[in-house]
Amino acid sequence: MTTFTRRDLGRVALGAGALAALPRAGHARTFINILTGGTSGVYYPLGVALSQIYGAGIEGAQTQVQATKASVENCVLLDRRRGELAFILGDSLMHAAEGNAEAGFPKPLTSLRVLAAIYPNFAHLVVRQDSGIRTFADVRGHSLSVSAPASGAELSSRLMFDAAGMSYKDLSKVEYLPYSDSAELIKNRQLDGTLQSAGLGSGFIRDLAASIPITIAEVPAAVAEKMGKPFQSAVIPAGTYEGQDADVMTVLTPNYLVTHDEVPDELAYQMAKLMYANLDALKAAHSAANDIDPMKAAQNLPVPLHPGAARYYQEAGVPIE
Repeated sequence: MTTFTRRDLGRVALGAGALAALPRAGHARTFINILTGGTSGVYYPLGVALSQIYGAGIEGAQTQVQATKASVENCVLLDRRRGELAFILGDSLMHAAEGNAEAGFPKPLTSLRVLAAIYPNFAHLVVRQDSGIRTFADVRGHSLSVSAPASGAELSSRLMFDAAGMSYKDLSKVEYLPYSDSAELIKNRQLDGTLQSAGLGSGFIRDLAASIPITIAEVPAAVAEKMGKPFQSAVIPAGTYEGQDADVMTVLTPNYLVTHDEVPDELAYQMAKLMYANLDALKAAHSAANDIDPMKAAQNLPVPLHPGAARYYQEAGVPIE
């Protein structure tokens, strides 16, 4: 058995122009439909990179990338065997496993299996600097957008309020809006702030910070702890956004690559191994891949790990929760 150290895993990636091929298994045609999100988001370019990696490294692989409405739809499509691999945000994956009807899952989806935990999203409590909001408890009596209605991010907002001993009723005004619409209302002084899930350095926050003075307010570690899996306490590093001079505590939600229980073990093994053998290709596709840590690939999982992926992680010395 081969065991990799953290340094070995950090060096295992090859350049985007020279994808690392594995010994090819079998000769039958293998269909791999990769479910992503909108073409302007992060999921889609990473999905394109994976399709190229798998097309080059798995004999007989016929790959395609499908743009979707992202996490919730991807869970449903996987469960219906309409794809072999999907990008899914951790809170949506948790709701799918539990059968949360409000999130679009009238019954638990028991077929879903994790291939890998990848890069994280961070809860961003972005407020006007003159709002006086500095920590999550300060939102009482203020106006806030809590993400698009019934989205995974909005349901996470509800969990966050509940964990902090509050509800939307504690706000003077609540709006259910995505990034861009929320930013416009904040600029026009129609909202004090917004609570959104996004990667570090999110463009809409940078644009907002360039227009008006903002504050990234703290979400205390105790809130993340009460929210439970897959949420974790995390830090938005100082300097991530204009005017942010100090680290800010918040809540992190991992993104996952997810497959289903009818995907063969050998295919799941190959997909996991090839991805980590070609991390540079993913980083070239989108900077979010810089935050993919192989040593966290099998940690904090809302649904079971696929046995094929587990075999690869055992060989590579990756800890499995």
